[in-house]
Amino acid sequence: MTAHQFRQGRSGSTSPQSSSNVVGVHYRVGRKIGEGSFGIIYEGTNLLNNQQVAIKFEPRKSDAPQLRDEYRTYKILAGLTGIPTAYYFGQEGLHNILVIDMLGPSLEDLFDMCNRRFSVKTVAMLAKQMISRVQSIHERNLIYRDIKPDNFLIGRPGTKHANTIYMIDFGMAKQYRDPKTKQHIPYRERKSLSGTARYMSVNTHLGREQSRRDDLESLGHVFMYFLRGALPWQGLKAATNKQKYEKIGERKQTTAVKDLCDSFPEQFGIYLQYARKLGFEETPDYDFMRELFNKVLQSIGETDDGVYDWMLLNNGKGWEHQRLHRNQSHRHHGAVAALNNAAAGSRGAQQQRRHSKQHQRHSNAYRSSQGMVAHPPVTYQNVDTGALHHSAAQDAESVRKGGFWHSLCSLVTCNMCT
Repeated sequence: MTAHQFRQGRSGSTSPQSSSNVVGVHYRVGRKIGEGSFGIIYEGTNLLNNQQVAIKFEPRKSDAPQLRDEYRTYKILAGLTGIPTAYYFGQEGLHNILVIDMLGPSLEDLFDMCNRRFSVKTVAMLAKQMISRVQSIHERNLIYRDIKPDNFLIGRPGTKHANTIYMIDFGMAKQYRDPKTKQHIPYRERKSLSGTARYMSVNTHLGREQSRRDDLESLGHVFMYFLRGALPWQGLKAATNKQKYEKIGERKQTTAVKDLCDSFPEQFGIYLQYARKLGFEETPDYDFMRELFNKVLQSIGETDDGVYDWMLLNNGKGWEHQRLHRNQSHRHHGAVAALNNAAAGSRGAQQQRRHSKQHQRHSNAYRSSQGMVAHPPVTYQNVDTGALHHSAAQDAESVRKGGFWHSLCSLVTCNMCT
């Protein structure tokens, strides 16, 4: 789809290219700032208060329209810290539109700006915020099911929320319990794969119904990606996507947590081990998990002062002064370099010396672990092609183009930096 398809014509479709074009009564459509597999996104302005917004367009005849469901999900999550506000959903000519907050770049974008490696301090501070976001979603009876750096964004620069971590793109979210009775969904197997293979949990690879534990395990994989620069199951080759997912799952099962987290504060391994040992219906101890990362900061002599790596770029001027190059070739070569660097490992991380009673119990379990026990492979006969296509379209385990919002933030970043 290209922007010219939105020009006014006999079909009644709207024309975002026109400076006078208004949708949803009072949202003026500006320039195109991104596009993805589901449509195009434009910069917009709320004419009532001059607020900058993002306006997403998708064809009403799309094979898998998702903006209406996305809008409903944002309304379920309305009022939560770190969840953007959805202002309007409606139809304009041949398109569905969604008007939503304009935000800053994604963590994947910022990771690129920081030469594809975050410091222990930055990852620990991010972990605390990201756990809180996932917890708040869980408390609204939803699981996210597609944890990845592309779907966590910071706020717009120059605002009081500039370093608040936001979660966006709830196309894969699912209700895991009844909002009224709190009855949990039943455990099932032979489920289709959903999410992004690089970060998904071991149980998801095994075809098991996802629950809260899977979101948290995926977070653990993201944390190690940030620390290491790459994960051991990146770059695997296979003839088909099915075989690729199987290889990724097998490598995850055979990579011991202690090896994955080697050279970094032990709390990262404790976190991942804890998440992987949670029961299907078990309520996670979010406070315990956050406290692990407070202990990481204590162990390296740091505090949660809100100063992230990207704020120190360009002699302390911050990421806003750095142009981000997002062409696919650049990202591919960056990932290969990061993978090679990660093989050598990062040394010298300080270990925490004291643990609370609860912390010590999980620590002992971690130390005694010999890694993940291999499970029989999942059968793929019932795999939903739509879910697999979602992962494949984003080149799930290797460096890939981001989704709709990922394209938006990359381009917004470049425009802001000029």
